[in-house]
Amino acid sequence: MNDSFAKSVRKDFALLINNPDIAYLDSAATTHRPDCVLKAIENFYKESNANPLRGLYELSVKATDCYEQARDKVRAFINADSCEEIVFTGNTTGSMNLLGYSLGEYLLNEGDEVLITIMEHHSNILPWQHAVRRKNAVLKYIECDSEGKLDIDAFKAMLSDKTKIVSVCGISNVLGCLNDIKTLAKAAHEKGAVFVCDGAQMVPHMPVDVKDLDVDFLAFSGHKMCAPMGIGVLYGKAELLDKMPPFMTGGEMIEYVTRFDATYAELPHKFEAGTVNASGAVGLRAAIEYYEEVGFDNIVEQEAVLGRYAFEQLKDIPHLNLLGAHDADSHHGIFTFTIDDVHPHDIAAIMDSDKVCVRAGHHCAQPLMQFMNTQSTARVSLAFYNTFEEIDRMAESIKNIRPRMGFR
Repeated sequence: MNDSFAKSVRKDFALLINNPDIAYLDSAATTHRPDCVLKAIENFYKESNANPLRGLYELSVKATDCYEQARDKVRAFINADSCEEIVFTGNTTGSMNLLGYSLGEYLLNEGDEVLITIMEHHSNILPWQHAVRRKNAVLKYIECDSEGKLDIDAFKAMLSDKTKIVSVCGISNVLGCLNDIKTLAKAAHEKGAVFVCDGAQMVPHMPVDVKDLDVDFLAFSGHKMCAPMGIGVLYGKAELLDKMPPFMTGGEMIEYVTRFDATYAELPHKFEAGTVNASGAVGLRAAIEYYEEVGFDNIVEQEAVLGRYAFEQLKDIPHLNLLGAHDADSHHGIFTFTIDDVHPHDIAAIMDSDKVCVRAGHHCAQPLMQFMNTQSTARVSLAFYNTFEEIDRMAESIKNIRPRMGFR
């Protein structure tokens, strides 16, 4: 793999073609969309626009078919058993809030425990904070080492008969480390706990099989894998989803309503109140098909090659402090760093003046920042459409930051 691969796919991304001077290195925040995704959304509105699930006329049936075909594409993509197990949400945050409320209502009682890790995104912290507060339960954290590795024995030791829910990210959005989800889920199940995986950074970058991992729930966002913003997925085992109360109520998620009571629709519609984001689902289907056309194995390999190259460029830059593992492959294309005496916001601003786009801040992971004894960092994150030339530009920009700030 080399830049010829990136060039072969970059032609599919209008923003990249129209802005050749920009080196976009913030794909962990959101990816760009290929033309086929944009076209699929446009075609839906031009050819199939109606309110899905609500009309018996032909156009509404066509819109419903588009929406449900997207659901089936997602089901196959993550190897779920049935479309009942695929709930469309707004994003990973929406999925986790649904779980925090509905799963929390179903499972948690006073004194019960929810176990998460210190490296979680706020979207996998705040919903559980609210859940345990509401149910008078307990939230516990397992810490990682400086490279982001979890001690499996320590994790198992924290599990108890009181542990009802375990929720862990597949890949950290700060450290890039991959957690051993299959082993963690097995340990949680042995204690009778339900296991939730935040797959926001994992699903776009490696094949995920929910049956092989044996997770009870998996959440991810379309916009981090070349699909539109505003469409997310919550996979859940049907037997658990069926027992959970709905998160939002209103149109379409009901079977029958009286003045004082209601019965709810069958899965997955019980969790999809109101007019659904049909165009977003269509765009997500197109993005998955694009991954399949390019070849997911090719994407994974290209991102690994780019990650190794970026790591080699970054690791020896004077005054740069790279958080996390000391080997490239453990970062999964995410490189978070500080530079001595320079605020991360200044790092990002200076790099922006060089037309290099990177993230700066706490990355919605303040407990991890506190654990790492820092308040904020800069972050480079890669996708398969990046090039070696962009990584070279990034490294050159970083090397010039301290001199441009007046340091020798």
